Amino acid sequence: MTDLDRPTRLPRRRLIKAGLALTGVAAATTALAAPAASAAPDAGPRAAQGELAELERRHGARLGVYARNVRTGRTVSHRAGERFAMCSTFKAFAAAAVLRDRSGCAPLDRVVHYPPHDLLPNSPRTQENQATGMTVADLCAAAIQYSDNAAGNLLLRELGGPAGLTRFLRSLGDGVSRLDRWEPELNTAVPGDPRDTTTPAAIAASLERVALGRALARAERERFVGWLKGNTTSTARFREGLPKEWVVADKTGTGDYASAHDIGVAWTTRRTPLVLAVLSSKNTPDAPVDEALIAEAAAVVARTLAPGE
Repeated sequence: MTDLDRPTRLPRRRLIKAGLALTGVAAATTALAAPAASAAPDAGPRAAQGELAELERRHGARLGVYARNVRTGRTVSHRAGERFAMCSTFKAFAAAAVLRDRSGCAPLDRVVHYPPHDLLPNSPRTQENQATGMTVADLCAAAIQYSDNAAGNLLLRELGGPAGLTRFLRSLGDGVSRLDRWEPELNTAVPGDPRDTTTPAAIAASLERVALGRALARAERERFVGWLKGNTTSTARFREGLPKEWVVADKTGTGDYASAHDIGVAWTTRRTPLVLAVLSSKNTPDAPVDEALIAEAAAVVARTLAPGE
């Protein structure tokens, strides 16, 4: 028998290694062949854009969305850089500005008296309390939770008017959002008019800074978020579209051209914060407001950025 005819004997250590390698290959092959049954259903941001575009088509609207999962950093955006009328979403920032700049504004417990001619349509809380006046803190709560128009204007007076609110936004690093007029003129929302406008991306970033960031001291931030959590005007918007178990803190806005907005922070059951801004409009000034569009857009964001939460 020649050396070539003799069977080759591998050292025991090499045989063990070879066996382990083959076992690993088999396991990997089985894993690749098996369906990913435990994977969470996540359409992904690109698929979400397609869903949002379909919502636009179905509702005959222009829809702007920007949302961010603060924990993962993942985002969903659609027309996030386009301008929309700010409408009453400004009231959240007016309250935040009063909280931050109390040295230049009235103390929160100071009672503000206002004459009857300051009352406007959709001013339920200020109308109820016109005889006694309201504290600055109560005006903040009324502006956010009831979108009280007279309360919004009274807060703007504390800030030096619409220009004061714009200065506050600039101090947050928001070089886009601007307020130029008072209630109710700021709600005209004429397409192409840059006055009193923002973009979904800009207003979402500003809201994140005041609701979750360090723009406000901790006590002021908690008070601000508490006001947002008590909002009563979004039952057919974010609070309809987001999972019922989530905690929502938001502010709505409504104007001409079917302008219907909602901005806020939503905490999932795992306490993951999502920042959302959904803004919408239509082409005719007297078109009916479409709250279902806001709710459906919020649902798309929720299942994309926080599946299974």
